[in-house]
Amino acid sequence: MDYSLSFNASQYKYVVIGDPVAHSLSPEMQNAGFEALGLGSPYGKLRVTLDALPEFVAFAKNNLKGFNITVPHKNAIIPWLDEVSTEAKLARSVNTVTVAKDGKLIGDSTDGWGLASALREAFATEVEGGSFFFIGCGGAAQAVAFFFAAHGASQLFFANRTLGKAERLVAELKAAFPQTACACANINDQKTIVEFVSKSQVAIQATSLGLRQSDPLPLPTEWLSEICVYDTIYRATPLLHAAAQRGLPTADGRGMLLHQGARAFEIWLGAKAPLTIMRRALDAALEEKY
Repeated sequence: MDYSLSFNASQYKYVVIGDPVAHSLSPEMQNAGFEALGLGSPYGKLRVTLDALPEFVAFAKNNLKGFNITVPHKNAIIPWLDEVSTEAKLARSVNTVTVAKDGKLIGDSTDGWGLASALREAFATEVEGGSFFFIGCGGAAQAVAFFFAAHGASQLFFANRTLGKAERLVAELKAAFPQTACACANINDQKTIVEFVSKSQVAIQATSLGLRQSDPLPLPTEWLSEICVYDTIYRATPLLHAAAQRGLPTADGRGMLLHQGARAFEIWLGAKAPLTIMRRALDAALEEKY
């Protein structure tokens, strides 16, 4: 594919790539930030298939200043980058790339920053010294977990449908950050999960369950007590509704989306992101979509 023809390279200098990517609200949010600084609307979105990544990378080096990556390319992009931050390398996840003046591609992950900022905002909870329970341990959870461990989290717990995957993540976290206590359980192990919850400040729902209102709950909300509940999905989900009915503090994933995007913005421009303006644009886009 000739990206210079399918994508207006003279207008767009930043882009989010993925497959699919049509659903992404990053352009609305990021362009609001760029416009606030008098920089126009240089951020677009582009569907890139896995086998087209090498071609896209060549295009990016010659035409772009930076790009974001969403599923399924957060890991696949890494071999094509010239530099990768330590945390992103450990998590095997990159969602933000800067194109340097010499064409080098520098990768980072802002997912952990985004969630840490969202939890501070929603629940006044800090990562350093904190304890967190993750429901699911896919790519987003892994990236966040390594960030949390690197920034002083005291305990990280995981419940996952495939226990082996969670066990591998825990082993990698313990090897890299022995000062952080980590443990995991199968998603059906009520006794262990209730114990994890009792030791945690926030339960973080990091699976795709809840994208559809007909989805089942990732786990029974009766297992959650005296804990804040954060869902990485960008709107109210059945889990959040059920948790709120139990009187638990809740928040959806828009805060994480906002803050990870704002962090990418700051990495690219070296300027403070106009957070209030970007938040307003994101909320408007979400309201229109949902």
